[in-house]
Amino acid sequence: MTMALSKVVPLPAAFTARPLAHRGLHDRAAGRIENAMAAFRAAITHGYGIELDVQMSADGQAMVFHDDRLDRLTDARGLLRARTAAELARIALRDSDDTIPMLPEVLALVAGKVPVLIEIKEGLDSMGPTDGRLEAAVARAIAAYSGPVAVMSFNPNCVAHMARLSPDVARGLTTDSYDPAEYAPLPSEKCTHLRAIADYDSIGCSFISHLASDLMRPRVQELKAQGAAILCWTIRSPTEEAAARQVADGITFEGYMARHPA
Repeated sequence: MTMALSKVVPLPAAFTARPLAHRGLHDRAAGRIENAMAAFRAAITHGYGIELDVQMSADGQAMVFHDDRLDRLTDARGLLRARTAAELARIALRDSDDTIPMLPEVLALVAGKVPVLIEIKEGLDSMGPTDGRLEAAVARAIAAYSGPVAVMSFNPNCVAHMARLSPDVARGLTTDSYDPAEYAPLPSEKCTHLRAIADYDSIGCSFISHLASDLMRPRVQELKAQGAAILCWTIRSPTEEAAARQVADGITFEGYMARHPA
């Protein structure tokens, strides 16, 4: 991706001052499903920040849901983007009293109590250009939001849209080791480009959220030395947390109660 350098907005300190609950503080046994309102309420109660995912509905709304398809988490079938926001709002999350929320609903619930990190799930099959509709929906939702918020995506093109649409909001890249075998059929040359985090400067990023097991990669160390905030995903134990904090400024966690840094 080649584009003009964009304004860099520092990641607010709130994102490294407290751990981020991955898709909320979810616990299926307790009826708190990932990316559900109950999981977000629990994160707020325990003082954790929130990491969440957004997908686009058929009518261009930002829905808080991780998967492309509805099958894993609901009794409905098919692509989320084939249904309107109103239809999705009526679909119950399995083993829960919650339905699929819209991003503005979640932001109204959080109301600045804890930081919110929004991951935009768009164009991930090709990591190519997107039409900007989902990014525009996210920008509309956060325009009047006064709490700590930041946006990120695996797809640099999504982040480039956010640089244009929400220039005063911190933005970053979700990053990985990009093993071509795991990312097939994404071309190996695209994996090489993404692994190098080559678009970081041109789209005005101030942070990355990197695969926790790959934090010792030289490029991560280089960005940290240049002043980038380093977050990581996804920590699942105190042991993993202790190791990650040797490099990462902040963590995204699930499956246990992360410690609050002193």
